Amino acid sequence: MSKLTDVPKRILIGRALRSDKLGETLLPKRIALPVFASDPLSSVAYAPGEVLLVLSIAGVSAYSFSPWIALAVVVLMFTVVASYRQNVHAYPSGGGDYEVATTNLGPKAGLTVASALLVDYVLTVAVSIASGVENLGSAIPFVVEHKTMCAIAAIVLLTLMNLRGVKESGKLFAIPTYLFVAGVFIMIAWGAFRGLVLDDTMHAPTSGYEIKPEHEGLAGFALVFLLLRAFSSGCAALTGVEAISNGVPAFRKPKSKNAATTLAMMGLLAVTMFCGIIGLAMATDVKMAENPAKDLIDHGVPVGPDFVQDPVISQVAAAVFGEGTFLFVALAAATALVLFLAANTAYNGFPLLGSILAQDRYLPRQLHTRGDRLAFSNGIVLLAGAAILLTWIYGADSTRLIQLYIVGVFVSFTLSQTGMVRHWNRHLATEKDPAKRRHMVRSRAINTFGAFFTGLVLVVVLATKFTHGAWVALLGMVIFYGTMTAIRRHYDRVAEEIAADETPSDETIRPSRVHSIVLVSKLHRPTLRALAYAKLIRSDRLEALSISVDPSETKALKDDWERRGIDIPLKILDSPYREVTRPVIDYVKGLRRESPRDVVSVYIPEYVVGHWYEHLLHNQSALRLKGRLLFTPGVMVTSVPYQLESSEAAKKRARKRAEWNAPGSVRRGPVERRPKEPGSKV
Repeated sequence: MSKLTDVPKRILIGRALRSDKLGETLLPKRIALPVFASDPLSSVAYAPGEVLLVLSIAGVSAYSFSPWIALAVVVLMFTVVASYRQNVHAYPSGGGDYEVATTNLGPKAGLTVASALLVDYVLTVAVSIASGVENLGSAIPFVVEHKTMCAIAAIVLLTLMNLRGVKESGKLFAIPTYLFVAGVFIMIAWGAFRGLVLDDTMHAPTSGYEIKPEHEGLAGFALVFLLLRAFSSGCAALTGVEAISNGVPAFRKPKSKNAATTLAMMGLLAVTMFCGIIGLAMATDVKMAENPAKDLIDHGVPVGPDFVQDPVISQVAAAVFGEGTFLFVALAAATALVLFLAANTAYNGFPLLGSILAQDRYLPRQLHTRGDRLAFSNGIVLLAGAAILLTWIYGADSTRLIQLYIVGVFVSFTLSQTGMVRHWNRHLATEKDPAKRRHMVRSRAINTFGAFFTGLVLVVVLATKFTHGAWVALLGMVIFYGTMTAIRRHYDRVAEEIAADETPSDETIRPSRVHSIVLVSKLHRPTLRALAYAKLIRSDRLEALSISVDPSETKALKDDWERRGIDIPLKILDSPYREVTRPVIDYVKGLRRESPRDVVSVYIPEYVVGHWYEHLLHNQSALRLKGRLLFTPGVMVTSVPYQLESSEAAKKRARKRAEWNAPGSVRRGPVERRPKEPGSKV
């Protein structure tokens, strides 16, 4: 059966890679740029339009503020990029904003940042795919008619591509991303040449229209609020900047330097394209309206509901290249494709962050494990599932989805840069070198400026978009925060409960006789109890068996084993493909071949839990092993239960009908300090 399931798996994602091949999957800068920066680079396709849409509320006269808003976005972009360049040098482990906030502001701030980023990554996939489907639908009616299913199919396809590995997906995504960047730069250069050198007059398709303002003649606070709202909308160009700081481990060495260089390249490209499109939009007299059917006026008459308002980049391309020309069509195709691929930023950021959170025990441990292709496949699948659910709920409508956008990313920006200010303050308190102090003071000023600006944008976004959908993003953050807090509390409680004592305890007392292979992952109370139990079987051989998946964890196990002086030989089996089940099965079969008349008994320490959801967090490897070993001839499988505190809930439920003696309850002894039950041997 496993061979039957392996065949389609290998066709879809390719052959499994050994752990020692991880270095071959790391990314050079030319591939890392489209992998981690496709989101901020592609956002220039819609961010200028968002600025003009907001300004149109006050009429065409408000368009004169767009260069100043673009300048503010540029200043913020450079500030954020400069800050994150320091992040990747100071915190190169890949924790990014989460690590910065946790280290400098505390675990709660770090968890808030993590919740915000996880929500933002899910929204990045949903918004990018929905926007790409809508752009593609303008040319292919079938896509518009079935846009929800097409969007879900695109997410599934993107998921499969990423399951094949970061490097392979990066190669696939590099070409369209670079074509889009090249197309925009050609458009900017040719437009500037026509306007400044040839003195041509270029007109956008909407240049002859007028805009009916919703609030004409805004002044004072109302005007300031409108400009702030336009500025916050333009800041959509910054989404995805943080992905590089989260993805430092995926870069080739020197990791921090390459990540910082990629950040600078991304910032320079995004700023140049954003400013160029805004400038050409003003030069070609582009008109945009939030409600074009009523607010765009053609010769004194509204254009009506049949009018299709093209994005700013399409209108500028039509003015510069000419509508229907080869370059116009090529740029339109590259724009639609890169909007699809912008979701790939999330496919690299979400799994990496999920792996770090799992390592810190905020998410299930399965998210920390690399898959067959050395990608964090569980995180990729989880992201895809959440994005598909969101896309289905909102009908792949980018207009509705985009209202939820950028809240999370500016929460992380603000807390991260505030954390970096604390970081520099802490180092300045001890640093005596004048040159280093000057560098730290300058860096602190950059982070302070960035924290103020991103905090201001966050306040404006919440004030202007809360009732339009931003509350959903906040709700998602609260759900993630609560779930991760509960998971961490559970793991902490279990770790404290099963921690091995330095002094002999009831777990080391030999309760019965057993001989076999005792499976070991870590030295904790369940393991010690299983080893003590195994000693009582008078047999020719007794050994502990551990599978080496993580070299650092294996070394820690060996050191702890030797330090405690355990008199049972420990055998380590290397698993280059990070599998646990197959090496154990192969080893047991080898023993059977050597001595066919012997019976091999495998003892597996297991947790006894009381709630259904705890089964999702524990005993997954044990279940897989038992399922395979039970079908192996001549092999006996014994579970050595260790009853966690939560199992009391199951005990209470069972007591409603009869007296309950749970397996493993003998471990509690006098430590429980509860009345002895009738017939108890403790």
